[in-house]
Amino acid sequence: MERYLEFTITDNQTYKNVEQVLKHQAHLTRRQISQAKFRPGGIQKNGLQCRINSPVCPGDQIRICLEEASFVSDHIVPYGRSSALDILYEDSDVIAVNKPSGILTHPAGGHYDDTLSNQLAGYFQQKNQQVLIRPVGRLDKDTSGIVLFAKNQIAAARLQKQREEHLFHKQYLALTEGCLPVDAVNIWHKISYPLYRISDHPIKMNAVVSDFSGNPEIPYIGLQPAVTYYHTLKSAADWSLITVRLATGRTHQIRVHMRALGHPLLGDKLYGNPSISGTPLFERAALHAWKVTFHQPFTDEVITLQAVLPDDFDHYLSR
Repeated sequence: MERYLEFTITDNQTYKNVEQVLKHQAHLTRRQISQAKFRPGGIQKNGLQCRINSPVCPGDQIRICLEEASFVSDHIVPYGRSSALDILYEDSDVIAVNKPSGILTHPAGGHYDDTLSNQLAGYFQQKNQQVLIRPVGRLDKDTSGIVLFAKNQIAAARLQKQREEHLFHKQYLALTEGCLPVDAVNIWHKISYPLYRISDHPIKMNAVVSDFSGNPEIPYIGLQPAVTYYHTLKSAADWSLITVRLATGRTHQIRVHMRALGHPLLGDKLYGNPSISGTPLFERAALHAWKVTFHQPFTDEVITLQAVLPDDFDHYLSR
């Protein structure tokens, strides 16, 4: 999708040339400015193509093309059920979707036309918009909740930078086995067990719970630091509802950490007990990406989104 930025130079701005405007007002990198120069429309001053060293004066209008209309996701097949999308937020740079459980975020592993990204491609096709599909983080197939997509390259880069600088916050809800004490407001518990991949399993992870520093013979290959924070909202005799924040983003981190505490997620067939007394507790690992807070990539406005509880959570909690 075409994306332009436009600026008018004011009397109180002291920029000497177009390049300074783009660097300091638009916060574009040297590489992003260089790429824009070669796009149709490129960089303009007062409606005419210009060099980046062109001087600027109060009243000058600067326009830069951030992305061309022809830059689309040809490798993602549009999927016709875009009407099923639960869109929580959309502007010219980002779109947030409430993903149901049971579908992948992005094409992979034999699923090339039935993912959330395929549905989103169909949505943009119906709106006659050419947009490259760029998920900002992904959710596992069985995890429901908020997935954010960037609509242009610079928005994607800035959102990724927010993640790296811990300005992008995601909060999950999870149902776990066993009774955890309900926490007072603002009480969060830290889990910092490092994780490693089990060598004889394609995806399964494990946590190092004990202090291994004095035993160099333990064969932990690819050990990764991992930090999770959780807060218990509600509990009963055999289950607890917790909210979770991640300081790191490792594979299956929440599921592995809660299993290490002795409170695996309900329905987690890989890390927990799928049933008690032969009765299924949950059809999937009970994990939902509940809240997301981020800064709009160009205006810096703080945006907070919340996804409603999925039906399986709602039914379980209302038993």
